[in-house]
Amino acid sequence: MLDIKHLRSHLDDVAEALTIKGYTLDKAQFEALDAERKHSDIESQSLLAKRKQASKKIGELVQGGLSVDDAKAQVNETLALIDSSLSTLKQQASDVDEKLQQFLYDIPNIPDAEVPAGKDESDNVEVLRWGTPRSFDFDVLDHVALGAKAQGLDFEVAAQMTGTRFAVLKGGIARLHRALAQFMLDQHTDQNDYLEVNVPLIVNADALTGTGQLPKFEEDLFKLTVDSDYYLIPTAEVPLTNLVRDNIIDAKALPLKFVAHTSCFRSEAGSHGRDTRGLIRQHQFEKVELVQVVKSEDSAQALEILTGHAESILQKLDLPYRKVILCGGDLSFGSRKTYDLEVWLPAQDCYREISSCSNFGDYQARRLKARTRSAESAKPELLHTLNGSGLAVGRTLVAVLENHQNQDGTISIPKALQPYMNGLLSI
Repeated sequence: MLDIKHLRSHLDDVAEALTIKGYTLDKAQFEALDAERKHSDIESQSLLAKRKQASKKIGELVQGGLSVDDAKAQVNETLALIDSSLSTLKQQASDVDEKLQQFLYDIPNIPDAEVPAGKDESDNVEVLRWGTPRSFDFDVLDHVALGAKAQGLDFEVAAQMTGTRFAVLKGGIARLHRALAQFMLDQHTDQNDYLEVNVPLIVNADALTGTGQLPKFEEDLFKLTVDSDYYLIPTAEVPLTNLVRDNIIDAKALPLKFVAHTSCFRSEAGSHGRDTRGLIRQHQFEKVELVQVVKSEDSAQALEILTGHAESILQKLDLPYRKVILCGGDLSFGSRKTYDLEVWLPAQDCYREISSCSNFGDYQARRLKARTRSAESAKPELLHTLNGSGLAVGRTLVAVLENHQNQDGTISIPKALQPYMNGLLSI
């Protein structure tokens, strides 16, 4: 959420910056709501002053000839009228506050100055490429065919028991999937100094509001029941970032670095017809999520570091990838700057997203009231939050299957994963 004080004093600048995201800020609506709220405050202060003055008039009325009882009755009548007006103003102010809050919730984060202009993913700017896509001397199979050949991927039985966009993994494929998650966790905890956290897969609406999924993106979520306040998590970003909600973190404890391996659940609203084959876009999938909480002055560098941690997994698995900075039109609602890592998939003959690493600045922290207090200043300051996939386990499985396939349909196990596969060299 944006700072309302900054919005008031830099309204034109904010509006112009948000056009990079394709968002048109309704300046007139904001000014009208803000003016209405200010008017309610002024009127309330005026009535409170009148109430204070009225309370002192009993003595004056008695000196003017009224009895004490009559003076009290007259003053109480005046106070009752003022209190009635105050009650009306209080409700009006509450209504305006709610409208203003909703207005602020609907405004996306301001893009970083380094974010390039552009309408969609075709305008994203490539930063680097790592690795050379393998040249095959046989016709490559996609991960669905490879999984079927290994009798380890079953979409039909998953559809029977649940529906489309679910999968059953078995045997060597299931073990490889588990090995990938364990390998990622070990790398991030042992090598990159993240604290492993086991988090709930169910969160309440306040948690999702804090990280920006609510109220704007409710259709993308799985709500447990119509009358429930509970939702399945779309990503471990939500519970991990909420670890600092309503907290003032000692500056000496920063940065905080959290990692979690969880299932994730997304309705994939608006993606009908896209990636319906295979594991690329599922309603339920697993992800190893990285979250960092840092001082404001450290967040730009933290994004580079966090992205590097995600890249290291791809490099150790010998998976060619490219890194792109998202243009304004492809940047997510709450992000100020995002790098996407796109892994090479031979069967699709293209790079596909496997991780998004984003700096949210103080956008989430303001909603969450997540702050720090430095030794130099007694005044609490908002923290900055970052997150990224390190990595999406299912998509990494796809990349390993396709990039390390053999002519006979077997899959060579990358060296980094062999200790997690009981020494197996292939499946």
